[in-house]
Amino acid sequence: MSTILFPGTFDPFTIGHASIVERALPLCDRLVIAIGYNPAKNSADRINERVEAIASYYRNHPKVKVISYTGLTVDACVAEGAGCMLRGVRSVADYEYERNLADINRSIAGIETILLYSLPELSYVSSSMVRELASHGHDISKYLPHK
Repeated sequence: MSTILFPGTFDPFTIGHASIVERALPLCDRLVIAIGYNPAKNSADRINERVEAIASYYRNHPKVKVISYTGLTVDACVAEGAGCMLRGVRSVADYEYERNLADINRSIAGIETILLYSLPELSYVSSSMVRELASHGHDISKYLPHK
């Protein structure tokens, strides 16, 4: 069974993330959305809320599992039996960053990385942009997946 791990902080999980998941599902038997705890990016008490929200969104997708993890992402891959991880790329800057991560992850754990480029109409959507809009009272609903 092929398993792909899609790591991130997903704060919040946007329509861009959902697009990457939907496009990756045909590539695997199981897709694990893994919410990492990064003290520099987010609060630990909110991780459970994100796990629950994303799991609820994918409740009718038997191939999708949602977890949280701490530590190195490659260790989460190994724990979940994932042979590779999935990353979304919106720009050249994202690509350079992801390439460096892919090289080190392959080097230390033999984990390969699959890059999926964002759809052009979603390339401007980022979690940080959505958080910024929300912090100033703007409606962010159009940037969040709904079912």
